[in-house]
Amino acid sequence: MHLHRHLRPDAAWQETWANNAGHHASRPQCLRRAEQARLHVIAMLVLGVVFVGGIASVGVAVPAFSQVVRLLSVDVKEVAKGWRTTKLHGSAVVNDKDEKIGSIDDIIIGKDKILFAVIQVGGFLGLGGHLIATPFDQLKLDDEKGKIVLPGASKDELKKLPEFRYLT
Repeated sequence: MHLHRHLRPDAAWQETWANNAGHHASRPQCLRRAEQARLHVIAMLVLGVVFVGGIASVGVAVPAFSQVVRLLSVDVKEVAKGWRTTKLHGSAVVNDKDEKIGSIDDIIIGKDKILFAVIQVGGFLGLGGHLIATPFDQLKLDDEKGKIVLPGASKDELKKLPEFRYLT
């Protein structure tokens, strides 16, 4: 069989081409078709990588698709007038009778994005206290006096609440 002659670009190929000129495409046309076939195979592989999952399939990094992020404009001067959580830590908490009932131990952002204040009630220098958690919006921040007020609270009432414990 003369199949090998169709694959070799030498004198044997030219002889085969001359014998079969009417039945086969010219050599440049064959090369173009082969190049197009290679490009199609490459294109299909790339599309496969994109649609099947990228890196895990072929080991080729595929760029991430873009995502739209909405930015909100805020009045930065007003934000700066707010209370910083780093400054709240350790601050005294008083009731509406101006009696100290505890101090801020921490501020926690819940999974539902609700803020909670962890307040240490009783104890001395961070020891022996009872931790409670309350929604942050229950606290009244007095800008003029620089106080944090938990209206209607007393040490005795707060100690009756379930104790808050940090997860590790």
